[in-house]
Amino acid sequence: MDLDQVKKSIRNIPDYPKPGIHFKDVSTAYQNSDVFNFVVTEIYDKYKNAGITKVVGIESRGFILGGVLANKLHAGFIPIRKPGKLPAKIFSKSYQLEYGFDTLEIHQDALESNDVVLIHDDLLATGGTVSAAIELVNLFGVSQIYANFFIELDFLHGLGKIDSSVPVWSLIHF
Repeated sequence: MDLDQVKKSIRNIPDYPKPGIHFKDVSTAYQNSDVFNFVVTEIYDKYKNAGITKVVGIESRGFILGGVLANKLHAGFIPIRKPGKLPAKIFSKSYQLEYGFDTLEIHQDALESNDVVLIHDDLLATGGTVSAAIELVNLFGVSQIYANFFIELDFLHGLGKIDSSVPVWSLIHF
């Protein structure tokens, strides 16, 4: 298994969710156990010595690898969700997407100042979603934040919109 094989396993869906968007469907990569295990191992190997105490997964596709990574890293898992899905007191942040606007929420008791946090999402596009997630995590004054993506769409330059104090690493680049 190599990164070219992983790239080939990702389905491209043109004009979804609206015209002009080329959606990268990771479900085709996840359904292949060899690809899935390779991806998990590659990301785990990148962060296994970083002292991660919490993995923050961004709804919804960030939950898939985020939960597995939290388990492998012996860290807790924290969901960042869309509005109205968290039952306790929340912090909230609105942001612009590649194709509209959205809001993210996190429980107010999710993190502590001594946490080392890995924020994980499946895809980095324009940087709006992860920037909002970073702002939410920063409210807790955590020790360190890392951001990780399965896929990065380089042509959208989302990396340039992310707080430069946050180390970012993506496994696959398109």
